Amino acid sequence: METRTSSFSSLRAYLRALSHTPTRFARRAISVSTSYEEMSRVRSGSDMRKTLSWYDLVGFGIGGMVGAGVFVTTGRATRLLAGPAVVISYAIAGLCALLSAFCYTEFAVDMPVAGGAFSYLRVTFGEFAAFLAGANLIMDYVMSNAAVARGFTAYFGTVIGVSSAKWRLTVPHLPNGFNQIDIVAVAVVLLITVVICYSTRESSVVNMILTALHILFIAFIIVIGFTRGNWKNFTQPANPENASGFFPYGASGVFNGAAMVYLSYIGYDAVSTLAEEVRNPVKDIPIGVSGSVIIVTVLYCLMATSMSKLLPYDMIDTEAPFSAAFSGKSDGWGWVSRVIGVGASFGILTSLLVAMLGQARYMCVIGRSSVVPPWFAKVHPKTNTPVNASAFLGIFTAALALFTDLDVLLNLVSIGTLFVFYMVANAVIYRRYVAIGATKPWPTLSFLCSFSFTSIMFTIIWKFVPNGSAKVGLLSGCGVIAIAILQLFHCMVPQARKPEFWGVPLMPWIPSTSIFLNVFLLGSLDGPSYVRFGFFSAVAVLVYLFYSVHSSYDAEEAGFIGQKNREMHVESKEESEDDKSSKV
Repeated sequence: METRTSSFSSLRAYLRALSHTPTRFARRAISVSTSYEEMSRVRSGSDMRKTLSWYDLVGFGIGGMVGAGVFVTTGRATRLLAGPAVVISYAIAGLCALLSAFCYTEFAVDMPVAGGAFSYLRVTFGEFAAFLAGANLIMDYVMSNAAVARGFTAYFGTVIGVSSAKWRLTVPHLPNGFNQIDIVAVAVVLLITVVICYSTRESSVVNMILTALHILFIAFIIVIGFTRGNWKNFTQPANPENASGFFPYGASGVFNGAAMVYLSYIGYDAVSTLAEEVRNPVKDIPIGVSGSVIIVTVLYCLMATSMSKLLPYDMIDTEAPFSAAFSGKSDGWGWVSRVIGVGASFGILTSLLVAMLGQARYMCVIGRSSVVPPWFAKVHPKTNTPVNASAFLGIFTAALALFTDLDVLLNLVSIGTLFVFYMVANAVIYRRYVAIGATKPWPTLSFLCSFSFTSIMFTIIWKFVPNGSAKVGLLSGCGVIAIAILQLFHCMVPQARKPEFWGVPLMPWIPSTSIFLNVFLLGSLDGPSYVRFGFFSAVAVLVYLFYSVHSSYDAEEAGFIGQKNREMHVESKEESEDDKSSKV
């Protein structure tokens, strides 16, 4: 029998713990938490202060989503994939984001904690799945934030007419991609780190100001496009040899465009990590998360319409479509490109602020679960913010932004984030239909696996099978099978629990649609994205095996995360009694 000595008290104790890795992994990997445990876990230091309202969450959501991505994705999706129908692509992508937001909202209302997706997966699929998703998510946050910070240097340089190359110091002895020192990017990251460490309330004020200025610039772009543009550009290309009409690339182009522009919506998930600091989670979180997605969808559709009115689709610049539409003009409108650069700079700052708030809160709650050092979970008694996690990740981000020229697709692509969206959609179904100790999980797991497999097959056929009747038949077959599986599950498996305050409507149709769409979007990413995801996942697995599993095992033995099975049984029993009383 093992003693309760810490696995890290000495080298001998650690080596002994490593010898028990298989048994500890089997015990901890699928060990799930409970809502009660997530809400009442002993924190290091003070609690986070509840200072946010629904309008703060809407501001954070808009600020997190409307970054530099939209200024790039619109051009690429319009020129290469959808044509003027990119407006519909943005609407479809917005619907996809709203469905995922519903899944996040149900969890966030039920468990208003700062852990976001990590906590949601921990109470459904266990510690290992939550750690793997959380580790990838944090790494994607850090890399994207470093890339976006370096992007700020480039955008701000265009505003003042100074090339970013003059702002960066070149070190000849370092390899390419690591030899340009960007002091400005480091300064921006560290400044935002100080802001988020100081106060969440003040961070919200700063975000509100920057977001308001950014929206003013976006409104300016929309007005200019509608007043100076021409509706004929919606149907007539500049080159008569190119396809004409509103759908020059057909329906497939619209959906491929939706897959690309969806990346401009990534950022609303960070709002869920602020749930612990919301005054009235039941009312504020649904309004904040869903409201921000709806507002951003309207803004994106108007921006896409403005762009399509300004130029024929085959003349739109793929890299900087809005600013390029005015740069070099001789009629006195060239200054507009600099105005757009200012707007993009504000967008970068807001997206960076929200993302850095989110990554710190993810790390804080992961620290509470003992799978990373508890030092990260400490909340400062004066600022009521996770200072340790904020400072550590801020310095790490600044170090990457200093010398690493990160080629992150469209600045905001995150295969880890899309993977987590997929996992959360699965988790919300599992939590609704499975009550541990009261219902069997296999019917729900079988449905989730079969539906995901069908979605993967649909995506593979869409991507690799040549256009023709065979492709249409195969896609139709996959669609029929997916709907049949979904309807069969809906009719045969009853829900084990009902949300007390707010739940995803039309269960299980909406989260299942979210599962399908996230699989489809994952299939649109390139090979290097999967290589990066595989590499980070492998590193996360090693960290879990060599540290996390032993740390959480020690915490369980010490009683910090113990008695979970009894709590699950009590929770399931209470929910069953509540269901019976509601029926009466």
